[in-house]
Amino acid sequence: MRLLVLGGTEFAGRAVVEAALGRGWEVTVLNRGRRQPPPGVQALQGDRTTPGGLEALFEGTWDVVVDTWSAAPRAVRETARLLRGRAGRYVYVSSCSVYAWPAPAGYAEDAPLVEGAEPDAGQTDYARDKRGAEIAAVEGFGADRSVLVRAGLILGPYENIGRLPWWLARIARGGPVLAPGPRDLPLQYVDVRDMAKWILGAAERELSGPYNMISPQGHATIGSLLEACVHVTGGAADLRWTAPEVILEAGIEPWTQLPVWVPPNSDMHDSLHSADVSRALATGLACRPVEETVADTWKWLRDIGGSAPQRPDRPSPGLDPAVEEEVLRGA
Repeated sequence: MRLLVLGGTEFAGRAVVEAALGRGWEVTVLNRGRRQPPPGVQALQGDRTTPGGLEALFEGTWDVVVDTWSAAPRAVRETARLLRGRAGRYVYVSSCSVYAWPAPAGYAEDAPLVEGAEPDAGQTDYARDKRGAEIAAVEGFGADRSVLVRAGLILGPYENIGRLPWWLARIARGGPVLAPGPRDLPLQYVDVRDMAKWILGAAERELSGPYNMISPQGHATIGSLLEACVHVTGGAADLRWTAPEVILEAGIEPWTQLPVWVPPNSDMHDSLHSADVSRALATGLACRPVEETVADTWKWLRDIGGSAPQRPDRPSPGLDPAVEEEVLRGA
């Protein structure tokens, strides 16, 4: 199989490239050249935000294109139009954020979508940008040759958002740790490598349409995630499980200041950790244990010196130590 990845050097794109190389695929990447792709790929240089930024793709044919773009939808529209006669399938890594907020618990791919998204728009907000890019991909390749991967929370090695790396770094410091409860709160996420494997399988099987791309409900809990962090970092931390009410009354922001966690019985939990993923499971999604995701992310962090890369367009997550200490004193 001949694969073109738009990006290919960070997180999701890199995981797809490494998985494809592992299958013996012929891989081409297009990016701005700021970071090196894995060895074994054909590297092309281009900036989709500038005039002429796609010139490197004026020639060539591919079986599948994988695109992880997260800004102005018109970049996806221009790319899809350019490649529709020279590529077999367009896989766009989208987001569950494309569903109208708040998404109801158990929502599937037919849930209402965010309004106001346009395929030729400039950058607006994350949800409309992702939905506009979905429309652009489908318009370019048709519904029968496009795949919309609606990812939820993505974790694993190479993470450049900072959620699991923050928890690992915090727990590695040891001492009392503010652990947001309840301990058995269900989480949904997808290991980036499991998503990459599914994407390649979808291309091989010529799938099409939208897929919620997250682990099934019950695959992990906030307890199993944080306890795995304690285990891999050496066990010096003391998880202090704290009621959601205490955390919210302290003004701590779910998801951002305490990454991954959102309070139970809330719109946020319904939207972020309660999706129906039966369509993805039925087409080959297999999710590795949370302990493996945590252990491999910790190994990667140590291999690069302990400091994870951070996307400049996303805020750095995490809780100020002084706030954590104050809440623990009063708990």
